[in-house]
Amino acid sequence: MNLRVETIDGSHVGWDNYVTSHPEATNYHQSPWRRVVERSFGHRTHYLAATDDAGRIRGVLPLVHMDSRLFGSFLVSLPFFNYGGLLADSSEATRCLLRKAGELRAELNAGHVELRHCGNVVESLPSKQHKVTMILSLEKSEEAQWKGFNAKLRNQVRKAEKSGLVPALGGLELLDGFYDVFARNMRDLGTPVYGKDFFRNVLTELPEASHIISVSHNGRVIAAGIVTWFRDTIEIPWASSIADFKSMCPNNMLYWEAIRFAIGAGFEKFDFGRSTPNEGTFNFKKQWGALAVQLHWQYLMEEGKALPELNPNNPKYEMAIKIWRKLPLSLTRLLGPHIVRNIP
Repeated sequence: MNLRVETIDGSHVGWDNYVTSHPEATNYHQSPWRRVVERSFGHRTHYLAATDDAGRIRGVLPLVHMDSRLFGSFLVSLPFFNYGGLLADSSEATRCLLRKAGELRAELNAGHVELRHCGNVVESLPSKQHKVTMILSLEKSEEAQWKGFNAKLRNQVRKAEKSGLVPALGGLELLDGFYDVFARNMRDLGTPVYGKDFFRNVLTELPEASHIISVSHNGRVIAAGIVTWFRDTIEIPWASSIADFKSMCPNNMLYWEAIRFAIGAGFEKFDFGRSTPNEGTFNFKKQWGALAVQLHWQYLMEEGKALPELNPNNPKYEMAIKIWRKLPLSLTRLLGPHIVRNIP
C-alpha cells in the first residue's frame, strides 16, 4: 500500500469519521478541539493525515505549533489537554506520520515534537512517564457507587450537604461563576490562568458533550468544574474550589455531583484527569476508588538533547510562581491568558 501524508484543513469530513472509528481515539482527537485551540490561543495547527491510493485516511496526527520568546518553539499533540498523539492503522502509517512530523519540526525550526499518548505508545521514541491519569470504573447505580466509598469520604459529602451547599448543572449560564473560582484558585497555586474565552469556546464547540457543574454557598459559587465526554468516558479536566471554604467540603460535593451525572447518563468510566503520583491531587482522586493509568509523553527531537522540562516543578520557575501568588487577582486575570497560551 502506498501512503502519502498531507495537511488537511478543518472542514475535512474524513477526519472525524476516522477518529470515531478508531478504537484508541480520544476526545481531543476530534476536530472541534482544533477550533477551540485556534480561536482561544491563535496558534497555528497542522493536522496530518496519512492516506492511501484511494484517498482513505489510514492514520492521523493533530499538531499545534507553539512559539514564544519565553518558552521556545515546539509542536504538541495536543497542548492544554491530557491526550492526543498518533492514531494509525499500521506501523507503515505510523512511520509516515512520524517522518512528516520530523520534517515539519525542522521546517518550523522547532525544538521538539511532543506526543501525549496513553495506550498507543511508539516504542522507538524517548518518553517521560511523570504523569498518570486517574480512572474510576462506574457502577450502574448511584447506590452501588456510594456503597463503594469509605466512611470518611461519605461523611465529607454529607458534611457539604449539611453545610447548605447547593449544586447546579448547566452550560454557558454558569460560566461566570466557574471562572471566578477557577481564576482565584490558579492565582493561589501560582499558575497563570486561561482566558474566559477558552472555556466559552469549549462549551460552544461541544454543546452536546460538555457541561459546567457548580457548588454554591449563600448564592456564591465556591467550587466548579467543566465535564466533557467521549464514547463511554466522562472527564473533568478543569475543576477548582476556593480554599476559604475547605472545611465545608465543596470539592467533595462537586465530584460526587459529577459522578452522579455520569452514572445517570450511562457512562462507564470517570476520568479525574492527570496527576503526579503520590501528590495531593493524586491522593484526593485515589480516595474515590480511581486507579492510576500511565501516561506516556513521547518526543521527536535531535539526538543528544535533553527531554524538555516545561512544568511548574522545574526549579527555574520557582521564583516566578512565588511572585504570581502575591499578585492582585485582577492583574492575574489580565496577564495570565497572555502567558499561559504558550504553556502546553
